[in-house]
Amino acid sequence: MASKPIPGSTGEVLTCLPSPYTPHPATGLLYLPRFIAKCRYVKAHGALPASYAGNYKRGLDRFLCLHLGVDPAAVERAVHESADDSELDRRLASLFPADVRAAKWNRELVQRGMTPAGQEFLGKALAAMGCSDRLGQIRSVPDLIDFDEGRIE
Repeated sequence: MASKPIPGSTGEVLTCLPSPYTPHPATGLLYLPRFIAKCRYVKAHGALPASYAGNYKRGLDRFLCLHLGVDPAAVERAVHESADDSELDRRLASLFPADVRAAKWNRELVQRGMTPAGQEFLGKALAAMGCSDRLGQIRSVPDLIDFDEGRIE
C-alpha cells in the first residue's frame, strides 16, 4: 500500500485552496486560482498558516508573477480591492500583459521539480512527509502540493 503524508508533517494543510492544476477561467493560467485563493484567505483571516506563509508571494506565486511581469503585491491588492470575480478579472486584465503566454507558463509549471535538483527537493520533501516510496509517483511540485492537500491518494 502506498504511503500517505504523516499528519502534521508539513504543518497545517488548507484543503480549501484549489489545485495548482486548476486553470483561471479568464486567462487559462494554471495556478492563478490558487494564488487568488491564498490572497482571499489572507484578506479573510489576516494571514496564512505558517506552513503556507513562507511561500506566500514567493515560490510559485512569485514565479507566476515573474512570468507575467507583475509584482505579487499588485495581484494581492487587486484581489483585496475587488468586490467580486468580474471586478477582479477586469483589474487583472489591466495589470497583466495582453498576452499572458498561458501555454508557456502552464508547461513550465507542470514541469517544476523535474530537473535533477527538483527531484532532490521532492525526495527531501517526501522523506519529511514519511513518503519516500512515492517519489516515482509524485513527479513535480504541483503534484507534491496536490499530494499534501489530499488530492492525490
